Amino acid sequence: MLRVALTGGIATGKSYVLAQLAQRGVPTIDADDIVHRALAAGTATSRAILREFGSGVLRGDGSINRQALGTLVFQNPTERRRLEALIHPSVYQSIRDWFASLKEPMAVASIPLLYETGHDRDFDVVIATMCEPSQQIERLEARGLSKPEAEQRLAAQLPAQEKADRADYVIWTVGPKTDTDRRVEELISALAKRS
Repeated sequence: MLRVALTGGIATGKSYVLAQLAQRGVPTIDADDIVHRALAAGTATSRAILREFGSGVLRGDGSINRQALGTLVFQNPTERRRLEALIHPSVYQSIRDWFASLKEPMAVASIPLLYETGHDRDFDVVIATMCEPSQQIERLEARGLSKPEAEQRLAAQLPAQEKADRADYVIWTVGPKTDTDRRVEELISALAKRS
């Protein structure tokens, strides 16, 4: 099986590209979805986060308040690393288990912090999504973040250009979505030849 990782800076179009791959029959998994489930009430990860960061990051239903936690960790790199140490091991184990369960010739895992966590060597191929930093800021503001909050999120990751430079394939997500769709189809053809 060809183990493919999809990465890229925040708001560079990873979710859209992942959805297009899935629509075309490629098995996909999203690390962000794994994290969402890990932050639910009563999970080992949410209990560990509560112990480390206190009740200020807890919602009334017992789940982790991602916004409160994000405000805390994106202002302090040390706190962010503490959080990542609690979350990343279970995320990568879930991804490994998922790949092991498949029979298809290729599958794609979307992992925003692939290079930051040093797990790029775990995959046969890395794809990066890319757009201009100004577009990332615009997209994050459209999601409800302030410009300073958006800039903090970008600063917490490797620059999108660096991720693109290190990847095997790059999908630009600028212009009409039909252009991105065409690039996804070309990518699937290229990957099929490698699997």
